[in-house]
Amino acid sequence: MSPAEQAGTQPELTYEQARDELLTVVQRLESGGVPLDESLRLWERGEELAAACQRWLDGARARVEAARRARTPDEAD
Repeated sequence: MSPAEQAGTQPELTYEQARDELLTVVQRLESGGVPLDESLRLWERGEELAAACQRWLDGARARVEAARRARTPDEAD
């Protein structure tokens, strides 16, 4: 199940797509000259993208940890 399906949101972007769009949002906000309404919209989108990236990273970390546990003999035995 993808992070989007877990969160019950729209179809999830790939990690790379979310990261690249987030970079674009940050660049637009940092450039200045964006009207307040658009700045708020961009900030909200940036928060969504950052959360999507974090979900992907958390999922990847969990998979790596599970793979390590599966390959490492249980020290309690």
